[in-house]
Amino acid sequence: MSYEEIQADETSEISADSARKLAPFIESPFFLEDTGLYIDSLNGFPGPYSSFVSKKIGNRGIIRLMEGMGRTARFVTVITLCANGAFHQFTGTLEGKISLEIRGEGGFGFDPIFVPSGEGRTLAEMTIDEKNSISHRSMALEQLVSFLSNGNL
Repeated sequence: MSYEEIQADETSEISADSARKLAPFIESPFFLEDTGLYIDSLNGFPGPYSSFVSKKIGNRGIIRLMEGMGRTARFVTVITLCANGAFHQFTGTLEGKISLEIRGEGGFGFDPIFVPSGEGRTLAEMTIDEKNSISHRSMALEQLVSFLSNGNL
């Protein structure tokens, strides 16, 4: 569904605003998600602009931007559930760092340059099962499932 997405610094704001805009047009309950890559040395950039930045400068551009800088980063996914006129948010965060080079063939987006904390491999070097077991999206989805399993609808 096409709609105007707000420009904001936090994925939680975008996810919530999108759900509010779509609520009149989609039968409840429904959920949607927004994800961003937040790089500490770039003051959280690209954050919620990750898709745009990926298309414009890609992984090579991010690596070039970060030359000589700290490499800590995190992926943040926010799922917003709209149910019975109420909105609930669930957040998953995957801490890590940006690698010095593009590595791996799997995944998409920034996966070839993101190394999760405690790992030596990028997300793109992991199997889909390995990636899904630690991913920010999986974390947010687990929270949503737990919320629904506890009869909160």
